[in-house]
Amino acid sequence: MAAAAAPGALGSLRAGRARLAAACCVRWRLGPGARLPGSWRGPRVAPAVWARGWACAAGGSAPRRGYGSDVRPEDELRVRHLDAENRGIVVLGINRAYAKNSFSKNLIKMLSKAVDALKSDKKVRTIIVRSEVPGVFCAGADLKERVKMNPSEVGPFVSKIRAVINEIANLPVPTIAAIDGLALGGGLELALACDIRVAASSAKMGLVETKLAIIPGGGGTQRLPRAIGVSLAKELIFSARVLDGQEAKAVGLISHVLEQNPEGDAAYRKALDLAREFLPQGPIAMRVAKLAINQGMEVDLVTGLAIEEACYAQTIPTKDRLEGLLAFKEKRSPRYKGE
Repeated sequence: MAAAAAPGALGSLRAGRARLAAACCVRWRLGPGARLPGSWRGPRVAPAVWARGWACAAGGSAPRRGYGSDVRPEDELRVRHLDAENRGIVVLGINRAYAKNSFSKNLIKMLSKAVDALKSDKKVRTIIVRSEVPGVFCAGADLKERVKMNPSEVGPFVSKIRAVINEIANLPVPTIAAIDGLALGGGLELALACDIRVAASSAKMGLVETKLAIIPGGGGTQRLPRAIGVSLAKELIFSARVLDGQEAKAVGLISHVLEQNPEGDAAYRKALDLAREFLPQGPIAMRVAKLAINQGMEVDLVTGLAIEEACYAQTIPTKDRLEGLLAFKEKRSPRYKGE
């Protein structure tokens, strides 16, 4: 009798989970003028002063970088809102050359502040995370700062790093990590939190924490297995192995690998190309698609399909959907407003 009742019970459980997922999507009110978890309304991040250290690259499509050893604390993270044909793309540029872009208390604070503002900005369409330092993306935690901490301070600080990386992972718009150099430990965990990763073939990346008798603490033990599979992720973490761009592409850690260019920003240029591909699409649809994928990957297929159905329903009453149909009928490019 118990065996016969099991399928029905399982069906009821799945149905209940599906209803719960659908209710959650409805609760998030993803329709016109609504907001995803973490709301995208609110003030924009105030752009940093970019005149120093930036010059127009060939063709004006990608900025060249300037570097110095006298970087002020407020310049360790530069937030740049692109304009003209790139309007809607925001670039987060890490700029701690003297410390290989490692995570300091100040940098984590700045990242948290920037991400908090970006998730509230409806005009943001895609975010690129890059380095402004040649040959390095992010070397992980600032060990020189870490060694000065009391043991009681280490745990809370690692929790702050984990929280910021989680905030980046939960941004409602597409995110791209442009890895043009070294991405170790927390640096790779930062890249893993992004939706898409591109890298130069000369880049080096790995979760190397076991060499220091610790483990990845910024989500690496969870996100790496989801990206490349459990067995291979264990192998890489247990061995603290470092991969180059070609090896990372072969195992599925990154989506694209590029030969590095003389400017040292091949990955960034590819990230910018991808971001431009995303710009013409419906803003609400992009945000809801990301939500459906992210939530669906954490549940069984039945629940995932219910999440997709609930999310799709939120696009139906939008003005953007009607604009898309009208543009198709009139054989012109749509003019989406995120409404």
